[in-house]
Amino acid sequence: MLIDCHNHLGVDLFFYLNGYHPYAQDLPALVTEGRHCGVDRWVVFPFVANLNFEVGAMRAGKLALGGIEPVPYAFENERMLREIYELYPDLGQQTLPFVILDPERAPAAQIARLRELHREFPFYGLKIQATMIESDVRALLTTGRGFLELAAELDVPFLIHSSVAPEDRWSQASAILEVAAATPHIRFCLAHSCRFDRACLDRVAELPNTWFDCSAHRIHCEGVTRGLGYVAPVERRFPADYRDPAAVLAALAAAYPEKLIWGSDTPFQSYVAKLDGTFTSLRSTYAEEVACVRALSEKVQDAVGRTNLLALLRLKNDRRLSLQ
Repeated sequence: MLIDCHNHLGVDLFFYLNGYHPYAQDLPALVTEGRHCGVDRWVVFPFVANLNFEVGAMRAGKLALGGIEPVPYAFENERMLREIYELYPDLGQQTLPFVILDPERAPAAQIARLRELHREFPFYGLKIQATMIESDVRALLTTGRGFLELAAELDVPFLIHSSVAPEDRWSQASAILEVAAATPHIRFCLAHSCRFDRACLDRVAELPNTWFDCSAHRIHCEGVTRGLGYVAPVERRFPADYRDPAAVLAALAAAYPEKLIWGSDTPFQSYVAKLDGTFTSLRSTYAEEVACVRALSEKVQDAVGRTNLLALLRLKNDRRLSLQ
């Protein structure tokens, strides 16, 4: 069985309104393409921009509070869960839904709504993408501590977007690891291979409650070969031949055999946008992402594509993983 640990469902108005791509994906599209590529199950969560932000400001490329929804992600989480459990239950049973949250804004209202949703629609983890919404992930240790308490109560992990870019003040991989070290009873997965930062990857290996995923792997390798700033600089970078993404994945799996979890980041295995007059095109496909993991031995495929994720999730039962 191959499980994809990192997939978005829904729509991102910020990306759509500003002409960026991708900006949407529904459950039938994900499952149909994923099946064609040989994927069996999917961890899913909503896109990042949410209706707590004012739509007019998003259209101007800015974030401002005052949107039509008072609670961050309340609409987006419910919309996704209803798509999974009510609109397409046959497809939805092949997913493991996570809910997304803002670690800093209106935490009490978010937590109250998440408790209500969990009673109606089971979910299996908590997702954070703090960079795009400019919300400090370190708030989990202060005003957002209730999210940690919720994770402990429900026995679910966090999956958190990570960054190493100096200008990113909100979701540094090192900051996420500080949160994890301070809360050893909570499980964390850092997305995007910690942008290939060797020190952060080694720290993931040291902490018993942390894992990392390799989502959007191919365009991160391309970022290295093109000298782009969203990956670790050479002096901190995990050593590998980044001209060959499959070889990089194999090297990561060898170095961190119990910590690496495979994920594609669909539809964000590609990113195409015009920013400040500069056109950026980083393009991959679902099939190419899957080809990287299929290049591994069967034993390693099973570890990164199933076993390590199950260690993170600690499912109470495996009914959603049944192939029947």
